Amino acid sequence: MLRDLSIANFAIIDELHVSFEEGLNVISGETGAGKSILIGAVSLLLGDRAAADMIRTQADTATVEALFDIQDNRTLKEKLTGMGFAASDDLVIRRVISRSGKNKAQINGQMATLANLAAISESLINICGQHEHQEILCAENHIDILDAFGGILDAREEYTAVYDRYQQCRNRIAKLEDLLRNRAEKADWIRFQLAEINDLNPLAGEDVLLADEKKVLANAQKLAEWANRAYALLYGESGCVGEKLKETLSQIREIQKIDPGLNLRPADVEGSFALLQEAALTLRDYRQKLVFDPERLAAIDDRQDALGRLKRKHGGTLESVLARKMEMEDDLQGVSGVEEELAQWLKEKDEAAENLRKKALKLSEMRMQAARNLERAVDREIRDLNMPHASFAVKFLRRCVADENTYGPKGGDDLEFYLTANVGEEPKALHKIASGGELSRIVLALKNVLTRIGSVDTVVFDEVDSGIGGATAEIVGRKLKTLSAHHQVICITHLPQIASFGGPHLRVRKQVAGGRTFTVVEKIDEAQKIDEIGRMLGGVEVTETARNHAREMLAAAETDAGRSSYAKKSAHQ
Repeated sequence: MLRDLSIANFAIIDELHVSFEEGLNVISGETGAGKSILIGAVSLLLGDRAAADMIRTQADTATVEALFDIQDNRTLKEKLTGMGFAASDDLVIRRVISRSGKNKAQINGQMATLANLAAISESLINICGQHEHQEILCAENHIDILDAFGGILDAREEYTAVYDRYQQCRNRIAKLEDLLRNRAEKADWIRFQLAEINDLNPLAGEDVLLADEKKVLANAQKLAEWANRAYALLYGESGCVGEKLKETLSQIREIQKIDPGLNLRPADVEGSFALLQEAALTLRDYRQKLVFDPERLAAIDDRQDALGRLKRKHGGTLESVLARKMEMEDDLQGVSGVEEELAQWLKEKDEAAENLRKKALKLSEMRMQAARNLERAVDREIRDLNMPHASFAVKFLRRCVADENTYGPKGGDDLEFYLTANVGEEPKALHKIASGGELSRIVLALKNVLTRIGSVDTVVFDEVDSGIGGATAEIVGRKLKTLSAHHQVICITHLPQIASFGGPHLRVRKQVAGGRTFTVVEKIDEAQKIDEIGRMLGGVEVTETARNHAREMLAAAETDAGRSSYAKKSAHQ
């Protein structure tokens, strides 16, 4: 469960540290004080996307950090270990948002991705707010809700794997049949393209070699002049370097006849003379090989043009031309064997279709049973929520039949949640429910039912009291209190009837200091709780009458909680 939440420079929060406890934690405060900012901060820790406008004005970064107690959550510990994170009884998640865009996420001090946060969030916190209302209203999500309630998700995963294989077979067969219909035409086209490449028979790197050869041929006259001049300077004219080096060697020998102390070996000079001769001979041979051949130059131009056309047609490089040649050879071979491959895929499709029908029909039967159970469970909840004549129904718009071509990724069923709110009314789809109070209660009923079967430790309710009041609000408060016996519940509320059932109570308020607005969250004691509930009852000015009423509500809630606790204890005995 959520133990501590620390926030810095987030929205209008400068710096904040909040501790939560077991049971029903209530958060209240004036409208616009920043209560929902806390939910936004928690959502970031669960993997929601961050934006720079979340950062407090004049700050460069915002930080949100939470400490969770997961000592009894073995499933989550195993998931963390499997993802490569250190797992202990404490879990610390940290998000840092930066205006530079270099946002960071950490799990127990290790760098993490948003996908990592989202993967563990389902075992940590479930937030029921306006977004949750929209999800439950959307008929496309109803099949997912039913499958989760009925414990059908594993069976659906098995179905989906077979469905994917069946679709793979269908897609491959369609391609093969299309290929078969156009086999002769496609084979002729492939052969034509292959012949075009094979006739030219390009070699890897040939275009580079041709470019180098063309450069030499185009500059043959200049190259010959330069080679001739270099040869003459070294060896081929009077006073060349070779003659001067011979004379130098002769002078060194004369010196050494008289003075052997000259530290210079004639052999070193002779070695240089040999290298010089070799260089001169190389230049001579190079000059002799240089021939301006206009026919060869024209042939190179023609070859380059032909290679260029191939390159433009097949990817832009000679390497891509050769790669495409190999692909076409494989395609041609594939066209030849298409009938055998088609027969094999047809056989696999028939096997997959049979398996798919069995799993789809089984999935549909499981859903029918889960639908009846969900209807009974939700009916009990909504009647407890002061809707005595309401009736919840899972309406199957289309049942699964033995026709695999009508199936989708989630099976062969189409369904939607319906509600009859009053006697004599026709059932209506949830998205057609006009009353906000009815919608809030049906969402709460579904959350109560679904939370019992889930492994989530903490449930957060944001604006669950929308559209309700009076006796209904008291019933909702009682429901939340009951839920808090099994889960940590955090509830943001404007209603004193709900707040009176809370244990720990956090008050959110805004204050202005130094020309800036700050959100302050403080845990209030019993006396302050009376004042806060009195404010919720009567407005800004809390009268003694409002305080007395608040005391009565708190006492009644405490008595009600005691009766519920005794009933649970008796049931266990």
